[in-house]
Amino acid sequence: QVQLVESGGGSVQAGGSLRLSCAASGDTYSSYCMGWFRQAPGKEREGVAGIDSDGSTSYADSVKGRFTISKDNAKNTLYLQMNSLKPEDTAMYYCAAAAAYGLGTPLDKYEYNYWGQGTQVTVSS
Repeated sequence: QVQLVESGGGSVQAGGSLRLSCAASGDTYSSYCMGWFRQAPGKEREGVAGIDSDGSTSYADSVKGRFTISKDNAKNTLYLQMNSLKPEDTAMYYCAAAAAYGLGTPLDKYEYNYWGQGTQVTVSS
């Protein structure tokens, strides 16, 4: 079992930056695959970034070059550095964990077993 708690959301103007954090507790965090997802009102939850247990990363095309996912195993914390934010990045952001990836991709929400409660990001133009 893994418990996840996100923080760091807020309101920023377009072009600004935010860093989201996800504190994990419970099972062996360092061996887990982790991901960030987001969901805007009326839209499906979509994968933003994923990081495998070996540190390899994946990004949605819409955030490549602007967002960076990282994890600090010593602190049991996952991060999402978001730069050059756009109004279309406005959403509730969730972190997620999986013991291992199956047949899907790191951006596939069905690959993840554990979810945080989310943190709101609002970007104004």
